[in-house]
Amino acid sequence: MNREQAYLRMLSSTANMQWNIAIMLEAKAAEAEKLRSWICNHLYSHSFSSQQSQLGQSIQMHEQVIEVIEGITKLNQGMVSILKAVLPDDEEDNGNSGTSFGKSISFGDND
Repeated sequence: MNREQAYLRMLSSTANMQWNIAIMLEAKAAEAEKLRSWICNHLYSHSFSSQQSQLGQSIQMHEQVIEVIEGITKLNQGMVSILKAVLPDDEEDNGNSGTSFGKSISFGDND
């Protein structure tokens, strides 16, 4: 496998990762909406023995949301590193703005 094919595979896998992240976010949004509805309809201040336990329950719910956000952030940072490896820097480009990946690549077409 040559470098161009490897770059294309990296970009394809990055696109697949982004698609999977979008699906996970949709599922988490639906789950969060169900949780919000349940909380609004079932949890009242008199449901807890003290304000401390109410606060603890709220913090636990927020920590779960933060864990999801941190996980997605790490995945996005991984995708950024892939894109940095594939795409040329402006300084390295040196006038090759018309070519893919900063180098001339043949995709099997007779241009």
